[in-house]
Amino acid sequence: MTKFEITILGCGSAMPTTLHHPPSQLIDIDEKLFMIDCGEGTQLQMRKYKARMSKLHTLFISHLHGDHIFGLPGLISTLSLLGRTADLNIYAHKEIDFLLNPLLTYLGNHLSFKINVFQLNPNSEELLFENKTLRVTSFPLKHRIDANGFLFERKESPRHINRGMIDFYHIPVKQVQEIKNGADYLTPDGNLILNEHLTYPGNPARRYAYCSDTSYAPEIIPYIKNVDLLYHEATFAESERTRAEETFHSTARQAAEIAMEAGVKKLIIGHYSSRYSEIGTLLKEAVAVFPHTELAIEGKIVSL
Repeated sequence: MTKFEITILGCGSAMPTTLHHPPSQLIDIDEKLFMIDCGEGTQLQMRKYKARMSKLHTLFISHLHGDHIFGLPGLISTLSLLGRTADLNIYAHKEIDFLLNPLLTYLGNHLSFKINVFQLNPNSEELLFENKTLRVTSFPLKHRIDANGFLFERKESPRHINRGMIDFYHIPVKQVQEIKNGADYLTPDGNLILNEHLTYPGNPARRYAYCSDTSYAPEIIPYIKNVDLLYHEATFAESERTRAEETFHSTARQAAEIAMEAGVKKLIIGHYSSRYSEIGTLLKEAVAVFPHTELAIEGKIVSL
């Protein structure tokens, strides 16, 4: 199975605490790292959990509240100190320039690499990145400012060659790749051997959706339908539902309701309010609706 891992670097919210770090996650796809959000101290969390900064490929910023972006100056500076030369791509809303432009002016010629900023569409679904193995899309969330969720899809891999059957039919090497790509095989005497007899199924597609920050928004369900793993913010307990509505955040129960309605396989909740020194209550409220719920904890690694 090809690698697809999510590492939680931070799962707190805006008010700093000693219990949780500001939001950030790493998505490891075959040793290539993609970062979602970059709260203050993210570079230290990468060091703590032994993430290789040289493998960092692209950053995706869900929205421009400080707890999701204040780690960018430190991370960019550290990458330059480490001698990075490859371009760094950042997907964010257009106002990110107000943070990045003064930083880049300050760093000047000392920055060893180029930063490319790509503007997110806060109003509709959009394909952001795609290669042979990975597709990343964004979709709108419901927050006080423009905010986007992200969907990472590890594509289904090509079928695996059944070497025994290839040898049995004496199939020429030059046709093996065609068979791997789905072709049938016609023997010299005219018999058609179906592809399913010559190959094994490839690794299935795997999907991870990230939704933070957002109020309860059933309209996001079509974007995250049946994903293998959903991360959804759960800033408040049900006792603070009014506060959640006022601040455009979700309760743990609401996150679980979204997971249940979307038919996801597993839910991880995070973005905890600083008022909770013990987050077991949030888990209890979510599990009552959606049993396959876990808490985000710094250092937690989930493999898909």
